[in-house]
Amino acid sequence: MKKWSGGILITALAMVLVLRYSLMENQSQKHSAYSFFRNHPTNSSHLDDKGGIKPSQKPKIRNLPKTKRASLIAFEGLSDLYSPRNFSVEESRFMVVWAQMRSLLARSDSLPETAQGIKEASIAWKEMLAAVEEEKSSRSMNSSDPRYEAENKNCPFSVNMSNNTISSDGVVLKFPCGLVDGSSITLIGIPDVQLGSFQIELLGSQLQGEPRPPIILHYNVTLPGNKLTEDPVIVQNMWSSERGWGKEERCPAHGSTSDLKVDGLVRCNEQIVRTVNLGGIQPSSSERTNASEGTSRISVGNFPFVEGNPFTATVWVGSEGFHMAVNGRHETSFAYREKFEPWLVSGVKVAGGLSLLSALANCLPVSEDLDLIGDAEQLKAPPVSKKRIKLLVGVFSTGNNFERRMALRRSWMQYKAVRSGDVAVRFFVGLQKNRQVNIKLWRESQLFGDIQLVPFVDYYSLITLKTIAICILGVKILPAKYIMKTDDDAFVRMDEILSSLEGKVSNGLLYGLISFDSEPQRDRDSKWYISAKEWPHPSYPPWAHGPGYIISRDIAKFIVQGHQEGHLMLFKLEDVAMGIWIEQFKNSGQEVHYITDERFYNTGCESNYVLAHYQGPRLVLCLWEKLQVQHEPLCCE
Repeated sequence: MKKWSGGILITALAMVLVLRYSLMENQSQKHSAYSFFRNHPTNSSHLDDKGGIKPSQKPKIRNLPKTKRASLIAFEGLSDLYSPRNFSVEESRFMVVWAQMRSLLARSDSLPETAQGIKEASIAWKEMLAAVEEEKSSRSMNSSDPRYEAENKNCPFSVNMSNNTISSDGVVLKFPCGLVDGSSITLIGIPDVQLGSFQIELLGSQLQGEPRPPIILHYNVTLPGNKLTEDPVIVQNMWSSERGWGKEERCPAHGSTSDLKVDGLVRCNEQIVRTVNLGGIQPSSSERTNASEGTSRISVGNFPFVEGNPFTATVWVGSEGFHMAVNGRHETSFAYREKFEPWLVSGVKVAGGLSLLSALANCLPVSEDLDLIGDAEQLKAPPVSKKRIKLLVGVFSTGNNFERRMALRRSWMQYKAVRSGDVAVRFFVGLQKNRQVNIKLWRESQLFGDIQLVPFVDYYSLITLKTIAICILGVKILPAKYIMKTDDDAFVRMDEILSSLEGKVSNGLLYGLISFDSEPQRDRDSKWYISAKEWPHPSYPPWAHGPGYIISRDIAKFIVQGHQEGHLMLFKLEDVAMGIWIEQFKNSGQEVHYITDERFYNTGCESNYVLAHYQGPRLVLCLWEKLQVQHEPLCCE
């Protein structure tokens, strides 16, 4: 009876904490990337009353070294991505940019992870095409193939398991469609020091032929040993078959020199120190203190895990990294490493000295049942009949961000300018290593006609290639007077964008929130780390922050041609890369107009916004409702 009462009490505690962490997650997203933006100011002292640069403050022209024309390399898997496919005209709409990118992907001066991104994409592409063919056959034969039935189900909002006995290999809770910003995993367990340390691991998706899945987050907990002779520690790391183990991060972090934060949170929680009477145990001289009564005492950190004591731990996904809270207190943060991003996670594994009572993964990416969408016709991309549209908007998105794309379709993509075809909006999405996500993405692209698939796995280090892809679409396929880049968690006031462009130049324009005085991040632990080899200069040229900026057609044309000829440099920070290319455009003798607008909010929302960033699906729909009802650009939080 006592066991049952204890189980009910623990479960009730878990539910309260899950609700609390959900609120924490929404609040934390507002503070994401603050450290980066503090290091990249806009510096309004450069500007005149209209947002342009004062004549006396014109940025100097750097004599950037000319990039040697890149040669072409036959990366493994590239030919598979470009082998002929038997698609109809309707089916191939999502690949029109794909067809134009082969020479860009084969450059000898390619971005980091290009070879891996292409190789993995070729495997995922084959699996997706095979699944599409199976689906067509299953439909025609009215088959009940179990794998088809599983993939035809929508991605669930949550998954759970309870009372699992942990074997020597551990126990795994799987996530069918990965994780997204805001997802959380709550574990209830009891540490058992007799069985040693315990591990919580987020496992990556595993493609066919890969020996083992990567470990996106390895969380290893060592409890205090007998008589407190062993220091307790939490070790965070990652592992892959190509790289092995990465650089580990330990908490408590004694002597850590890095003060970087992740989503505004410290990497290791500051330990609350308490004093414990050791009795006959003699601590080291550095730990010993002299008490008035003459007994030896030692300072011990308030470690979150205790032998035999139940705990509730929640791992939640932020914009910049994973965070762990234990019993209601933030303990650790772990910034995403390159190629180790949350969409790649396929499950959580628990192993070692732990009795696992329950595990719950919540706020997972959910895909709508496309057959049951009542407003599908209103959400489809309208036909583009004009030879040149006013504006092309390219939206960065990842495959399992289903809810974000649907929220944009139901909000600012309903502006009259978009529905009339004067403005075209397209999502730019890479492949994933998750077969089910790719199948869902295929179906979504066929229904709405607003997705452009790019031929590589969607790693953060490759997003600059998406920027070039947007320019290709706006120059060669959907010719536009202006081209805008934004993200799928940004709300865009399209009426105000078009109104602002009316009085601006149509050539040599960069319009957005511009940073004029920014330096490369040289801290290796930073997500935006740039080595001196990648950028030897002490500062960057002017560039506009990535959540939303607009360029004129002549700049986009220069970028497309420059990359086709292989003499523009590739740079892994896509918004800074745009600034570098515009500097090279200027060095070629062209005039550039830098127009900054502080209503492009890159870390949240403020009243009278033109663009608001870090807005999840609920906030996006709320902002749209406020515009429709109150006719004012008011924020929701």
